[in-house]
Amino acid sequence: MLQQLSRAARIILVGAPGAGKGTQTERLIRRFPQLSSISSGDLLRSNVRSRTPLGIQAEAKMKTGALLPDTMMVRLIINELNLRGWLVPDTIMPYTVNFTAPGAESLLESVDDVFIPSPFRTSKYNYSESPSASFILDGFPRTAAQAKQIDEIVPINLVVNIKTPTDVILDRICNRWVHEPSGRVYNTTFNAPRVAGIDDITGEPLVQRADDSPEVWTARLKKFEETSAPLLEHYDKKSVLWTVNGNSSDEISPRLFDEFARRFAH
Repeated sequence: MLQQLSRAARIILVGAPGAGKGTQTERLIRRFPQLSSISSGDLLRSNVRSRTPLGIQAEAKMKTGALLPDTMMVRLIINELNLRGWLVPDTIMPYTVNFTAPGAESLLESVDDVFIPSPFRTSKYNYSESPSASFILDGFPRTAAQAKQIDEIVPINLVVNIKTPTDVILDRICNRWVHEPSGRVYNTTFNAPRVAGIDDITGEPLVQRADDSPEVWTARLKKFEETSAPLLEHYDKKSVLWTVNGNSSDEISPRLFDEFARRFAH
Protein backbone atom coordinates (compact mmCIF):
# COMPACT_ATOMS: atom_id res chain seq x y z
CA MET A 1 0.00 0.00 0.00
CA LEU A 2 1.51 3.32 -1.11
CA GLN A 3 1.50 6.10 1.46
CA GLN A 4 1.93 9.86 1.07
CA LEU A 5 4.11 11.95 3.37
CA SER A 6 2.94 15.08 5.14
CA ARG A 7 6.40 16.59 5.68
CA ALA A 8 9.98 16.08 4.58
CA ALA A 9 11.74 13.01 5.92
CA ARG A 10 15.54 13.16 6.06
CA ILE A 11 16.76 9.73 7.11
CA ILE A 12 19.87 7.72 7.82
CA LEU A 13 19.84 3.94 8.30
CA VAL A 14 22.56 2.64 10.62
CA GLY A 15 23.25 -1.06 10.89
CA ALA A 16 26.05 -3.58 10.85
CA PRO A 17 27.23 -4.98 7.51
CA GLY A 18 24.74 -7.67 6.51
CA ALA A 19 21.92 -6.22 8.65
CA GLY A 20 19.78 -5.45 5.62
CA LYS A 21 20.02 -1.66 5.21
CA GLY A 22 19.78 -1.95 1.43
CA THR A 23 16.67 -4.10 1.63
CA GLN A 24 14.95 -1.68 4.02
CA THR A 25 15.86 1.28 1.80
CA GLU A 26 14.29 -0.39 -1.24
CA ARG A 27 11.14 -1.29 0.67
CA LEU A 28 10.73 2.20 2.14
CA ILE A 29 11.05 3.79 -1.30
CA ARG A 30 8.44 1.42 -2.74
CA ARG A 31 6.06 2.11 0.16
CA PHE A 32 6.60 5.90 0.24
CA PRO A 33 7.14 7.07 -3.37
CA GLN A 34 8.09 10.64 -2.35
CA LEU A 35 11.23 9.21 -0.74
CA SER A 36 14.53 9.12 -2.66
CA SER A 37 17.83 7.42 -1.96
CA ILE A 38 20.95 9.58 -2.13
CA SER A 39 24.07 7.44 -2.22
CA SER A 40 27.34 9.25 -1.58
CA GLY A 41 29.17 6.44 -3.40
CA ASP A 42 26.96 6.75 -6.49
CA LEU A 43 27.37 10.55 -6.51
CA LEU A 44 31.13 10.21 -6.27
CA ARG A 45 31.32 7.69 -9.11
CA SER A 46 29.09 9.90 -11.25
CA ASN A 47 31.35 12.90 -10.70
CA VAL A 48 34.44 10.86 -11.54
CA ARG A 49 32.84 9.61 -14.78
CA SER A 50 31.67 13.11 -15.74
CA ARG A 51 35.09 14.65 -15.04
CA THR A 52 33.68 17.37 -12.81
CA PRO A 53 36.23 19.34 -10.75
CA LEU A 54 35.28 17.38 -7.63
CA GLY A 55 35.46 14.11 -9.55
CA ILE A 56 38.91 14.99 -10.87
CA GLN A 57 40.16 15.77 -7.37
CA ALA A 58 38.55 12.65 -5.88
CA GLU A 59 40.02 10.39 -8.55
CA ALA A 60 43.49 11.82 -7.95
CA LYS A 61 43.22 11.15 -4.22
CA MET A 62 41.86 7.64 -4.72
CA LYS A 63 44.69 6.75 -7.08
CA THR A 64 47.19 7.54 -4.32
CA GLY A 65 45.24 5.42 -1.86
CA ALA A 66 44.34 8.45 0.25
CA LEU A 67 41.02 8.66 2.07
CA LEU A 68 38.65 11.27 0.72
CA PRO A 69 38.27 14.17 3.17
CA ASP A 70 34.92 14.59 4.91
CA THR A 71 34.68 18.10 3.49
CA MET A 72 34.72 16.71 -0.06
CA MET A 73 31.86 14.34 0.70
CA VAL A 74 29.84 17.10 2.37
CA ARG A 75 30.22 19.34 -0.68
CA LEU A 76 29.12 16.43 -2.88
CA ILE A 77 25.89 16.08 -0.91
CA ILE A 78 25.32 19.86 -0.75
CA ASN A 79 25.55 20.04 -4.52
CA GLU A 80 23.13 17.15 -5.08
CA LEU A 81 20.52 18.64 -2.74
CA ASN A 82 21.03 22.03 -4.38
CA LEU A 83 20.54 20.56 -7.88
CA ARG A 84 17.29 18.94 -6.73
CA GLY A 85 16.08 22.29 -5.40
CA TRP A 86 15.93 21.01 -1.83
CA LEU A 87 18.74 23.18 -0.49
CA VAL A 88 19.17 26.86 -1.34
CA PRO A 89 21.99 29.11 -0.06
CA ASP A 90 20.96 32.28 1.74
CA THR A 91 22.97 34.59 -0.46
CA ILE A 92 25.84 33.47 -2.69
CA MET A 93 25.52 30.31 -4.78
CA PRO A 94 28.09 27.67 -3.82
CA TYR A 95 30.64 26.56 -6.36
CA THR A 96 28.99 23.82 -8.39
CA VAL A 97 30.77 20.51 -8.65
CA ASN A 98 29.11 19.94 -12.02
CA PHE A 99 31.07 22.65 -13.77
CA THR A 100 33.82 21.54 -16.14
CA ALA A 101 35.94 23.61 -18.45
CA PRO A 102 39.00 23.08 -20.65
CA GLY A 103 42.08 22.88 -18.49
CA ALA A 104 40.04 22.41 -15.30
CA GLU A 105 42.54 19.85 -14.05
CA SER A 106 45.36 22.40 -14.01
CA LEU A 107 43.28 25.11 -12.35
CA LEU A 108 42.46 23.12 -9.24
CA GLU A 109 45.07 23.50 -6.54
CA SER A 110 43.24 21.90 -3.63
CA VAL A 111 39.81 20.43 -3.22
CA ASP A 112 39.60 22.14 0.15
CA ASP A 113 40.29 25.53 -1.49
CA VAL A 114 37.65 24.99 -4.15
CA PHE A 115 34.79 23.22 -2.45
CA ILE A 116 34.80 24.41 1.14
CA PRO A 117 32.85 27.57 1.98
CA SER A 118 35.15 30.53 2.52
CA PRO A 119 34.29 34.03 3.82
CA PHE A 120 33.22 34.70 0.22
CA ARG A 121 30.96 31.64 -0.05
CA THR A 122 28.08 31.36 2.37
CA SER A 123 27.73 28.20 4.44
CA LYS A 124 24.15 28.99 5.47
CA TYR A 125 21.38 27.20 3.62
CA ASN A 126 17.60 27.03 3.60
CA TYR A 127 16.31 23.47 3.30
CA SER A 128 12.95 22.40 1.93
CA GLU A 129 10.29 20.91 4.18
CA SER A 130 8.23 19.70 1.22
CA PRO A 131 7.33 15.98 1.36
CA SER A 132 8.90 15.63 -2.10
CA ALA A 133 12.25 16.69 -0.58
CA SER A 134 12.45 13.45 1.42
CA PHE A 135 15.53 11.27 1.23
CA ILE A 136 17.51 8.42 2.73
CA LEU A 137 21.19 9.36 2.90
CA ASP A 138 23.28 6.29 2.10
CA GLY A 139 26.98 5.96 2.92
CA PHE A 140 27.44 9.22 4.81
CA PRO A 141 27.76 10.18 7.62
CA ARG A 142 29.60 7.27 9.20
CA THR A 143 31.10 9.10 12.19
CA ALA A 144 29.91 11.65 14.73
CA ALA A 145 32.30 14.23 13.24
CA GLN A 146 30.74 13.77 9.80
CA ALA A 147 27.25 13.96 11.32
CA LYS A 148 28.04 17.33 12.86
CA GLN A 149 29.05 18.68 9.46
CA ILE A 150 25.76 17.50 7.94
CA ASP A 151 23.85 19.00 10.89
CA GLU A 152 25.14 22.46 9.98
CA ILE A 153 23.58 22.20 6.53
CA VAL A 154 20.41 20.11 6.73
CA PRO A 155 19.13 18.45 9.92
CA ILE A 156 18.49 14.71 9.78
CA ASN A 157 15.13 14.05 11.45
CA LEU A 158 15.19 10.24 11.78
CA VAL A 159 18.09 7.85 12.35
CA VAL A 160 17.06 4.19 12.25
CA ASN A 161 19.37 1.87 14.16
CA ILE A 162 18.82 -1.63 12.74
CA LYS A 163 19.93 -4.24 15.26
CA THR A 164 20.30 -7.84 14.12
CA PRO A 165 22.07 -10.41 16.33
CA THR A 166 25.66 -11.15 15.33
CA ASP A 167 25.05 -14.89 15.04
CA VAL A 168 22.17 -14.24 12.61
CA ILE A 169 24.37 -12.02 10.43
CA LEU A 170 27.20 -14.56 10.44
CA ASP A 171 24.82 -17.37 9.49
CA ARG A 172 23.40 -15.20 6.69
CA ILE A 173 26.86 -14.40 5.31
CA CYS A 174 28.24 -17.93 5.53
CA ASN A 175 25.28 -19.19 3.48
CA ARG A 176 25.66 -16.49 0.82
CA TRP A 177 26.48 -17.42 -2.79
CA VAL A 178 27.14 -14.94 -5.58
CA HIS A 179 26.94 -14.89 -9.38
CA GLU A 180 30.02 -12.75 -9.91
CA PRO A 181 29.36 -11.43 -13.46
CA SER A 182 25.96 -9.97 -12.52
CA GLY A 183 26.32 -9.49 -8.76
CA ARG A 184 23.17 -11.53 -8.05
CA VAL A 185 23.19 -12.80 -4.48
CA TYR A 186 21.57 -15.97 -3.16
CA ASN A 187 21.27 -17.42 0.32
CA THR A 188 20.74 -21.11 0.95
CA THR A 189 18.51 -20.43 3.97
CA PHE A 190 15.99 -17.93 2.60
CA ASN A 191 16.73 -17.14 -1.07
CA ALA A 192 18.19 -20.34 -2.49
CA PRO A 193 18.87 -20.81 -6.21
CA ARG A 194 16.54 -23.23 -7.98
CA VAL A 195 19.51 -25.55 -8.54
CA ALA A 196 22.14 -25.66 -5.81
CA GLY A 197 25.29 -23.78 -6.82
CA ILE A 198 23.82 -22.53 -10.14
CA ASP A 199 22.61 -19.04 -11.14
CA ASP A 200 18.88 -19.03 -11.95
CA ILE A 201 19.27 -16.74 -14.99
CA THR A 202 22.43 -17.87 -16.77
CA GLY A 203 22.99 -21.40 -15.46
CA GLU A 204 26.54 -20.41 -14.58
CA PRO A 205 28.19 -21.53 -11.33
CA LEU A 206 27.86 -19.53 -8.12
CA VAL A 207 30.81 -18.80 -5.84
CA GLN A 208 31.40 -17.79 -2.24
CA ARG A 209 33.49 -14.68 -1.82
CA ALA A 210 36.85 -15.16 -0.17
CA ASP A 211 36.05 -12.48 2.41
CA ASP A 212 32.71 -14.09 3.35
CA SER A 213 34.34 -16.02 6.17
CA PRO A 214 33.32 -15.98 9.86
CA GLU A 215 36.73 -14.60 10.87
CA VAL A 216 36.61 -11.68 8.45
CA TRP A 217 33.02 -10.81 9.32
CA THR A 218 33.52 -11.09 13.07
CA ALA A 219 36.30 -8.50 12.76
CA ARG A 220 34.12 -6.27 10.55
CA LEU A 221 31.21 -6.41 12.99
CA LYS A 222 33.46 -5.57 15.92
CA LYS A 223 34.87 -2.59 14.03
CA PHE A 224 31.36 -1.42 13.18
CA GLU A 225 30.29 -1.52 16.82
CA GLU A 226 33.29 0.59 17.81
CA THR A 227 32.82 3.24 15.13
CA SER A 228 29.02 3.46 15.20
CA ALA A 229 28.64 3.98 18.97
CA PRO A 230 29.64 7.70 18.92
CA LEU A 231 27.45 8.29 15.84
CA LEU A 232 24.40 6.75 17.51
CA GLU A 233 25.11 8.66 20.71
CA HIS A 234 25.26 11.91 18.73
CA TYR A 235 21.82 11.36 17.21
CA ASP A 236 20.38 10.05 20.47
CA LYS A 237 21.25 13.39 22.07
CA LYS A 238 19.34 15.09 19.27
CA SER A 239 16.28 12.88 19.99
CA VAL A 240 16.07 11.54 16.43
CA LEU A 241 17.37 8.02 17.08
CA TRP A 242 14.98 5.06 16.83
CA THR A 243 16.14 1.46 17.28
CA VAL A 244 14.46 -1.60 15.77
CA ASN A 245 15.43 -5.18 16.61
CA GLY A 246 14.83 -8.19 14.39
CA ASN A 247 16.30 -11.38 13.00
CA SER A 248 15.17 -10.78 9.43
CA SER A 249 14.20 -8.01 7.03
CA ASP A 250 10.62 -9.31 6.94
CA GLU A 251 10.45 -8.95 10.72
CA ILE A 252 11.90 -5.45 10.71
CA SER A 253 10.03 -3.89 7.76
CA PRO A 254 6.51 -3.73 9.28
CA ARG A 255 7.85 -2.04 12.42
CA LEU A 256 9.85 0.40 10.32
CA PHE A 257 6.85 1.23 8.11
CA ASP A 258 4.66 1.90 11.15
CA GLU A 259 7.20 4.17 12.83
CA PHE A 260 7.96 6.01 9.62
CA ALA A 261 4.29 6.60 8.89
CA ARG A 262 3.69 7.75 12.47
CA ARG A 263 6.39 10.39 12.14
CA PHE A 264 5.96 11.58 8.58
CA ALA A 265 2.64 10.47 7.06
CA HIS A 266 0.12 11.99 9.47
